Amino acid sequence: MKRFLIIVVVLLAVGVAAYFFLNRTDHADGSAPVLAGAPANADPVARGEYLTRAADCIACHTVPETGKPFAGGVAFKLPFGTIYSSNITADDETGIGRWTDDDFVRAVREGVRKDGQHLYPAFPYTAYTQLSRADVLAIKAYLFSLPKVRQPETPNQLGFPFNQRWAMGFWNAAFFRSQRFQADASRSPEWNVGAYIAGPLGHCAECHTPRNLGFGLKHGESLAGAELQGWRAYNITSDPNHGIGKWTDEALIQYLRTGHADGHASASGPMGEAVAHSLQFLKPEDTAALVTWLRTVPAREGKDPITVDPSPKAMLASNAMTPGGDDATRDADGLRLFEGACASCHQWNGAGQQTPYAGLAGTRGVNDPSGANVTQAILQGVKMRIGDTDVYMPAFGHAYSDPEVAALANYVIGHFGGKQGTVTAEDVAKRRQL
Repeated sequence: MKRFLIIVVVLLAVGVAAYFFLNRTDHADGSAPVLAGAPANADPVARGEYLTRAADCIACHTVPETGKPFAGGVAFKLPFGTIYSSNITADDETGIGRWTDDDFVRAVREGVRKDGQHLYPAFPYTAYTQLSRADVLAIKAYLFSLPKVRQPETPNQLGFPFNQRWAMGFWNAAFFRSQRFQADASRSPEWNVGAYIAGPLGHCAECHTPRNLGFGLKHGESLAGAELQGWRAYNITSDPNHGIGKWTDEALIQYLRTGHADGHASASGPMGEAVAHSLQFLKPEDTAALVTWLRTVPAREGKDPITVDPSPKAMLASNAMTPGGDDATRDADGLRLFEGACASCHQWNGAGQQTPYAGLAGTRGVNDPSGANVTQAILQGVKMRIGDTDVYMPAFGHAYSDPEVAALANYVIGHFGGKQGTVTAEDVAKRRQL
């Protein structure tokens, strides 16, 4: 027994030592490449506004349609419970009004609040850790220039042991490293700007990279695609068949700035939010830099890779007004539903009528047999504002049953993607809860 106790004490001591060693903080200020939209000599508040948009802070800290800007309360439904975003306005009582510069920098780059409690990695401090101190404080200056909102935080709904914030220190030891962005001298200034936008600011990997059992990013599969809150974030590596390797620069720029690229995709869900709140506001030079960086992301096939068929048989046999080539027996229910609610906008040949955003031909969503994004678009609809244009598709979740949504999704996948959809009523029921 004595020997056993000695072993336990030694293991505990080693664990504690490892905890503190691996949780060392890099206090370096760091440096950042110069973004076209945030020159170093600009007013800190103006720089902060641009950087805050590039980091898409509003998407996570503002409840859509009903919430006040940056007041928090957005729910993130994760495998281990629900986390709600915090109020980051300058309100003294319920926001961050009493936070010092050091408090704010520590929270953003280390994931530790003013009171010393750990933040959960739903807040992407694992990416923000690479931001320069100057950029973090510019973001703070912008947030503090906005109206204060008194709104208490919504308590998280997490069971044991996930509700123990102190345990996040051990998660950090395993999956987090405090570090600052280091420019690659072998690359062009434009490439480094793109790397900074995609990594520390835009944290693209947080959605597009799969996670391990500990909810840490699988860096060996970086940007190869993942599913988040029921939506599929697609493969954005340079893979020519399953990623964006065959997209032209013009198509990528169009998609990032407008949320639509003909024959490739129309953004919806979290990606639609990223375009609406963040990416469309990038300066053209910064968008081009982001594309330059994306071109160098190593090609990866990813899990459940999607192969796009740009001209499936049934779609080719159709014209704008009438369908052709469908299996009338297999597709009857889905065809009927599409005819009644969808055909007038999307058209049978997938060209889209009122707006190019309604085009379905060649998009990855309709070529994904699992139908994740097709199902979510049917259930939730699409709503985003791009420039002066409102992009809108009504939600049908309230109108259709789970079997009907499944039938409609599978029809869309079969007709416009040439694949056998695998969406079930059970899948739809689960996605309704997300």
